[in-house]
Amino acid sequence: MFWRSLLLALSLPAGLAAQNIPSLVPGKVLVAGRGLRDPNFAESVILLVRHSPKGSMGLVVNQPSRLRLSRLSEDLKGAANRQDRVYLGGPVSRSGAVALLRAAVVPAEAQHVFADVYLLSAKSMLEEQIAANSQPDKFRVYLGYAGWARGQLEAEIDEDAWHIFPGDAAWVFEGDPSTLWNRLIRRTELRSAELRPRAPAQVQSKRNATWIRTSIER
Repeated sequence: MFWRSLLLALSLPAGLAAQNIPSLVPGKVLVAGRGLRDPNFAESVILLVRHSPKGSMGLVVNQPSRLRLSRLSEDLKGAANRQDRVYLGGPVSRSGAVALLRAAVVPAEAQHVFADVYLLSAKSMLEEQIAANSQPDKFRVYLGYAGWARGQLEAEIDEDAWHIFPGDAAWVFEGDPSTLWNRLIRRTELRSAELRPRAPAQVQSKRNATWIRTSIER
């Protein structure tokens, strides 16, 4: 069931972003706003891996679980001795796994997301990376994914539920994911403060201070 639902999600045409929000393309990072009430996504950071007029798919990159990769050894060959943490990629189909890989050489059959980051969706591809002893700073396994129907993500962004950032592989493979959301949400608030128009009194006060300073210097 998981692989069937995943294949349906991956069948969305890549690179066909909705015209009204052109910045929504694979590789963008969605940072949950403070007002987001959905407990599935509160304080989450999501890498968008698919987006088209038909819908969107992403992976939560800052929610490591207590589950170790070795616990999936019955389903993934070679995982018995792996102690990497498995991440919760989202609430949809948590009975199956996908992975993100950072690689200089394009992996066979992998889906390019952005820069040197690729999505691995086939079981054989995950097992290949496990056999190659790919480490957590370049290879992470996720249970489930986040999905949005047609127009749903755009509507949530219009309601300020999400902040959009350019993709950054360092965030995706963050060594301390528990602090990632806090750091990014502060960045959005600083950015908003810089863009916020100054009140007339504040502007005049600044002008007066500049005039006084200039007069003293003379």
